[in-house]
Amino acid sequence: MSDRMAPLRALVAAELAQPVDPAVVAMAAAIAARHPGSQAVLFYGSCLRETRLDGLMLDFYLIVADYAAAFGEGWLAAANRLLPPNVFPFEHDGLIAKYAVLSEADFARLASPATRNVSVWARFAQPSRLVWQAGDDAGARAIAAVASAAPTLLAAARPCLPDRLPLLDLWRGAFALTYRAELRAERAGRAGSVVDADPARYTAFTAPALAAAGITATIDREGIGFAPLSQAERRAGLRAWARRRREGKALTLLRLAKASGTYAGGIDYLAWKISRHSGQPVEIRPWQRRWPIAGAIALLPRLIARGAVR
Repeated sequence: MSDRMAPLRALVAAELAQPVDPAVVAMAAAIAARHPGSQAVLFYGSCLRETRLDGLMLDFYLIVADYAAAFGEGWLAAANRLLPPNVFPFEHDGLIAKYAVLSEADFARLASPATRNVSVWARFAQPSRLVWQAGDDAGARAIAAVASAAPTLLAAARPCLPDRLPLLDLWRGAFALTYRAELRAERAGRAGSVVDADPARYTAFTAPALAAAGITATIDREGIGFAPLSQAERRAGLRAWARRRREGKALTLLRLAKASGTYAGGIDYLAWKISRHSGQPVEIRPWQRRWPIAGAIALLPRLIARGAVR
């Protein structure tokens, strides 16, 4: 690992170590206990900012050594390997959650420039907590993977951003690109609200993340200045994001279809999440519960037409 990663890795390690509600730690340990070969559990999402967890859906990533150890040699291991991650509901001591399962190898790959898919590196460029680890080595590997997310985000976004802009607009613009690269139920402006919820954090992460990405920038009270990019570099960046959008939306459809079959009550969860984030009611018909994969596929065109997902 290059020396330019060291300042960012230290910031990430400190952030991941910040304390959380003991109930979250207990739930993370219970999730890890379900799967042999568990290495780390990461807590992320909007619930990080909440003081009352009752009635909320907590979000976790479970990192495992490999899928065969976690699931055995059945179809769940094959599904996680073919189209990661698998997502499962979980309840513990009165709290509810969902957790996604990735192998250490997939987590490191999906948090890095090795993939065009934004789902992991966009999420872990945001705050998260390491709430369970199998040992120090497992924790160090999780920290290294998370530390690669923000540089990946900023390097991908740079060709689509101005050469001069306010510091927080760097992150707002970068997250806005990732939100458009997936089918999302969140209201317009969600990418900006993520940054505005913790501006000091993104201010502190800016210089180390840019350095880790190998991007030279001048930061002052007026904002950030970059060396100008050529038109060819900007066109290449725009083409890359167009491809991410095509692939990302198709991949989201495939993951939703898979989750509606592997996630108990998956289609009802899908409806709840879309309704919660978009403010629009989503009705699930009885036949869609009987055949959840077909039901999810049939549901999505109506939601897109209504603007409930984008």
